Amino acid sequence: MLTLYFSGTGNSRYVAERFSSLMQADCHSIEGDLDFDKLLEGNDTLCFCYPIYGSCVPRILREFVSAHQSSLQDKKLVLFCTQLLFSGDGARVFTDLLVGIRYQVIQAEHIRMPNNLCNAFPFPVKDADQCKKVFDAADRMLLSAAARIRAGTIRKRGFNPFSKVLGFLTQRFFFQKIETIAKSTVRVSANCNACGACVRRCPMGNLRLATDQHGQRHVVQNGNCTICYRCVNICPSQAITVMLHKKVTHQYHGPVQ
Repeated sequence: MLTLYFSGTGNSRYVAERFSSLMQADCHSIEGDLDFDKLLEGNDTLCFCYPIYGSCVPRILREFVSAHQSSLQDKKLVLFCTQLLFSGDGARVFTDLLVGIRYQVIQAEHIRMPNNLCNAFPFPVKDADQCKKVFDAADRMLLSAAARIRAGTIRKRGFNPFSKVLGFLTQRFFFQKIETIAKSTVRVSANCNACGACVRRCPMGNLRLATDQHGQRHVVQNGNCTICYRCVNICPSQAITVMLHKKVTHQYHGPVQ
């Protein structure tokens, strides 16, 4: 088995690595510099783990699947989407990317994880004790999923028609339009010290350092944001916002062992 994940701030990475440990599977980020076609073709069972945005697969993962779609032919799939509250069909929607190829979903699950939208009212970032409860619940779900896979029991959460309708009407219908607008919504305040952390860590290469006519360095965007909130949460000056431009006061730094 091979596990591939995209993780903006660490939640999906946590799920991917914990599950891979249980199943003794190789685990890699899709941001890695690897021969992914060779990896995909060399494994019969693939696990994809990703955060769900407005009941949509993140654009960065959609582009990855499109680039490697032929290597997904005739695979067994395990799908884990991480979510804050509710996505309807967040795991099922991954299969919309696989039109024209054969596959079998053997496990699909929605896993609640701590909030990383650190400036989104009314969803405050949880404290350590609250996060631990969420991680413990996620661990239990992963243990159950691993047991079902070993037993040959198929479970596909979010694949019924009702879930699909809920996912589309409550989130996806609106988010598909928002996503396009959000590509260019990164704002950098005067608090920015041009340390370059966001530039180095952006998964889309959307940010770069530029020097203005006065010799001052500042961060500029390239209109390619995937809304992962990584830059918002890692900025040491809390100077960056994406789409939601309320002041950041309490960042989410991901799962802490």
